[in-house]
Amino acid sequence: MKTRPLSSEALDLVARRFAVLAEPMRLRLLQLLFDGEKNVNALVELTGGTQANISRHLQTLTESRLLRRRKEGLQVFYSIADPTIFKLCELVCGSLEKEHTAMAGVFRRE
Repeated sequence: MKTRPLSSEALDLVARRFAVLAEPMRLRLLQLLFDGEKNVNALVELTGGTQANISRHLQTLTESRLLRRRKEGLQVFYSIADPTIFKLCELVCGSLEKEHTAMAGVFRRE
C-alpha cells in the first residue's frame, strides 16, 4: 500500500486522534456504543465508572468528533459519529489477535 507523506499539521491531527484513543475507558465506551445509542446512566452502570469520570471521557470523545450527543429531556444520549472507528478497531483488534495467537503457539507443547 502506497501512501503520500503527510504535512506536519496532518501528523499533529493524527497524533491527537490516537491520543484520544489511548485511554482504555474511552475504548470501553466506544465498544459499548458499537451496538447503538446509550444514555449516560447506562454507560456509567455498564462501565462501573463514576458519572463525573464517564462524562469527562464522553466529552473528550464528542469534542474529537468520534461521538455525537443528543439531549432528550434530562437524559443525554451518545452514539458513534465517525463510522471509520469500526474499521479502525477491527484492524487493530484483528492484528493483536493474530500476534497473540502466534505468540501463544510458541508456548504450546506438542
